[in-house]
Amino acid sequence: MNMLKTLCAGAVLSSLTSVALAAGNPLSVHVLNLENGLPSPDVNVTLEKQDGKNWKLLNQGDTNEQGRIPALFPEGKSLEKGTYRVTFKTGEWFKEHKTATFFPEVPVIFEVDGTVPHYHIPLLLSPYGFSTYRGN
Repeated sequence: MNMLKTLCAGAVLSSLTSVALAAGNPLSVHVLNLENGLPSPDVNVTLEKQDGKNWKLLNQGDTNEQGRIPALFPEGKSLEKGTYRVTFKTGEWFKEHKTATFFPEVPVIFEVDGTVPHYHIPLLLSPYGFSTYRGN
C-alpha cells in the first residue's frame, strides 16, 4: 500500500511540476493523433527564431506521454517580439509507428507581438492532414 501511495504522489508531483514549468515558460506545444484521439508522445519538435533570412535554433525537445512539451522556450530567456518557427518532426514519428504519411514535418510559423505572456501551439495530426491554431 505504501508503494501505491508513493507512486500516486510521484504522479501528482510530476503533473504539478509540468504545470509549474508551463506557467513560467512562454511557449508550450501539444500533439494529438486524430486517428485515435490520443496524445502523441515522442514527437520531436524544434523551435527557431527568424534572424534576417536565416533561422536560429533556440531549443528542441520531445513530447511527453500526454503529447505535450510544457516548456519549449529556453529556460532563462525572454520571449522577444519577432517571427518564430515550431517544427513538428511528424515523419519520424509516423515511421516509428509504421504508418505512412504525406507530411515529413509540420512547420508552424508565427509572430510574437508581446501582447500575451504565453503562447500555446496545438497540432491535431493524421497521416494525411493536420490542423493547428493559437491555443492558450
